[in-house]
Amino acid sequence: MTTTMESGVFDYLIPNYARSPMEPQRGEGVWLWDAGGNRYLDFTAGVAVCTLGHASPVMAEVLAKQSRKLVHCSNLYSIREQAELARFLTEEVVQAPGKCFFANSGAEANEALLKLARRYGNAMPAADGRPRYEVVTFSRSFHGRTLATIAATEQEKVRHGFAPLMPGFRYSPFNDVDALRASIRPETVGLLIEPVQGEGGINVAEPGFLRAAAGICAERDLLLLFDEIQCGLGRVGHACGWKAVCGAGAEGIAPHAVSWAKGLGGGFPIGGIWATDRPAGASGVKISELLGPGTHGSTYGGSPLAASVALAVQRTVLAENLAENASTLGRHVRETVAGWASRVIPAMRGLGLMIGFEIVPPAESAIGSAPSLWMRDLLMAERLLTVPAGPDILRWLPPLNVTRNEIDLALGILHGVVQRVAAGA
Repeated sequence: MTTTMESGVFDYLIPNYARSPMEPQRGEGVWLWDAGGNRYLDFTAGVAVCTLGHASPVMAEVLAKQSRKLVHCSNLYSIREQAELARFLTEEVVQAPGKCFFANSGAEANEALLKLARRYGNAMPAADGRPRYEVVTFSRSFHGRTLATIAATEQEKVRHGFAPLMPGFRYSPFNDVDALRASIRPETVGLLIEPVQGEGGINVAEPGFLRAAAGICAERDLLLLFDEIQCGLGRVGHACGWKAVCGAGAEGIAPHAVSWAKGLGGGFPIGGIWATDRPAGASGVKISELLGPGTHGSTYGGSPLAASVALAVQRTVLAENLAENASTLGRHVRETVAGWASRVIPAMRGLGLMIGFEIVPPAESAIGSAPSLWMRDLLMAERLLTVPAGPDILRWLPPLNVTRNEIDLALGILHGVVQRVAAGA
């Protein structure tokens, strides 16, 4: 009976994921072993989650230590571990006066951004006194899978089958300043932007676009909201994704709120937002205090255990200069692959260790699936794990503490596969 149950155990899961039959059993750093003992170089890292790799000693130590003290308590009390994480994110990451709220995932973090925007639109209504509620998002965006965040996402494949969608969102072409200006209406309250889009295909915002968006927000009294769920906290070469995109030109860009998740806890579930202490118009009320008692909450968000782990992970990212490691190794990857001049990978996108490869199969290849899935499967057969970002973009999202040697091992596998398929083998 046990054997029969085990053989069909995955039948008890709702089939909302297109799961590979590979069963991970254990990991160490950038390596992952399956149930058959096969070792894989994991350049998916939980989809940009495992900041310090698998079985991180830093995480293991704090998980054990904190779990013996206090795992969970109500947010009706003052949780010091949560407050320390908020102080770190405010002072060391955003480096601007503000406050944080913690939840459990990226979708929840973005829900908090959207509720903050609605709250602001009620406090600072349109000229006719009606609340402002509309948030502009952008083509190829992805903001989560709750009802509000799929409505915010400009990808039909994400929204399909869930009509009627929640109102309050308008889509504008990414990196198009003129279209953005034309999209603003009296009921618009904010812009929600991924400085580097992840699920939409690793699309990097143009610095001028982000600067223009900040200017439009200042002109029209809109909230500038950055979704850094995937691109934040060192992934693209800086603690703040928008600063990695804009470089020295980021000086004049001051978001009103930022969301994080994925790599925040290094694999332990946690999401959160930072909101500025700047006042909401002439009201004198800080934007960070618009979500007052009773307006928003999370039973598990910012628990002592989650906050302790996240703080340890982020302190390690800072202490070991892992954002710079991401920047250096990402540049090495792009330069190396460009040097191949391969028709199978004619272009690359991204920053740091958020890398997208455009995949173009040889014309004579009968691949039977989307190019990104085809290449993912070829690499998986060679024990390199990667993840698609749309039909023709393959992503590399390795841990931020990946080494040059491990990067070169992955490059060797990729090059071998690319050469083989280009030769028709």
